[in-house]
Amino acid sequence: MNFEWTDAQLELYEHALSFAKNLDCPAVASGEFPQQLWQALGDFGLFGLPVDSRYSPVGSGFDILTTVKIVEGLGQGCADTGILFAGAAHTFACVMPIYEHGSERLKTELLPALTQGQKIAANAISEAEAGSDIAKLATKATREGDYYIIRGAKSYVTNGAVADYFVTYATSNEKFGYLGQTAFVIPADLAGIEVGKSYKKLGLNSAQLNQVFFDDVKVHKDYVLGAEGQGARIFAASMDWERCCLFALFVGVMQRDLTRCIEFANTRKQGGKTISKFQAVAHRIADMEVRLQSARLLLYFAAWQKSQDVDNTKAVASSKLAISEAFVQSGIDAIRIHGAMGYLQESAVDSSIRDALGAVLFSGTSDIQRELICNRLGLL
Repeated sequence: MNFEWTDAQLELYEHALSFAKNLDCPAVASGEFPQQLWQALGDFGLFGLPVDSRYSPVGSGFDILTTVKIVEGLGQGCADTGILFAGAAHTFACVMPIYEHGSERLKTELLPALTQGQKIAANAISEAEAGSDIAKLATKATREGDYYIIRGAKSYVTNGAVADYFVTYATSNEKFGYLGQTAFVIPADLAGIEVGKSYKKLGLNSAQLNQVFFDDVKVHKDYVLGAEGQGARIFAASMDWERCCLFALFVGVMQRDLTRCIEFANTRKQGGKTISKFQAVAHRIADMEVRLQSARLLLYFAAWQKSQDVDNTKAVASSKLAISEAFVQSGIDAIRIHGAMGYLQESAVDSSIRDALGAVLFSGTSDIQRELICNRLGLL
């Protein structure tokens, strides 16, 4: 097994890290969107990392492992994890389904602006009763000639308030269950769409989170992704991208927190010696390192499996579970290592735990990941 990155990949990672460290990240309240920061990420090329250059002026066409490494560098360097989360949701849950399953017309029409950050996309899948269970979506799509009429409501839509397009999944044939779902790209300016106000969240403040209502929205058949009935398969493919690449952000954040804790432990003195000399502190940092490296290797393995075009469900679920749970624990440990100072918001040590708590919920909860793992292990 080869655990080495190429020189080119390491150079891209260092470039992403340096770029992210130098970003001007203003403090934002929950519900505010830093448009200039978004455009900076678009200019950097985040939204076009895996997209071929023939569809985008900033398309790089990188493989998934290279994409993961670049996103990890952005997460490690950028102080605003919320805007990176919003950008990753836009890229991996919206741009990639269009890129992989859209018609040539759709790709040519939508990808240039989406990959440059000139337009923003939101993934509208979760519902109040169904969560992310695509076989039980209450939102309906009824075919009428060349159009589909979309009726329903979506919950917890990232980028909802700022979206120009919604990648939306709806039931087009209830009799077929999992095979009766269809994916759409819905322009946000169509009649019948209403976006609720942005929720106030515990963390990831820059990322907008909204309800979206579709009241007899008339969508042309050309805005279907793939074919009618392929929505579940398209959603599963997008989750592969999101659970690998979006969660690479959090690996980067955990690396930043670990580095910060080491620096603090080596300089903070108590009783005439640095706190790194206290076994309780040193061992806590050692545990942070083990969790980080374990999660990181699971992430790389899941991305590698996807690149091999094999069933990587268990690997992706294991990676997502390990990263999200490790992120929460490392956020707690960072506060405990910093003591009272870590409890103060002005120190910003608390930002990771605020952001991390959502990680065990979105893109499939930790319990859903465990169910996926159990399924692949053959547990009945």
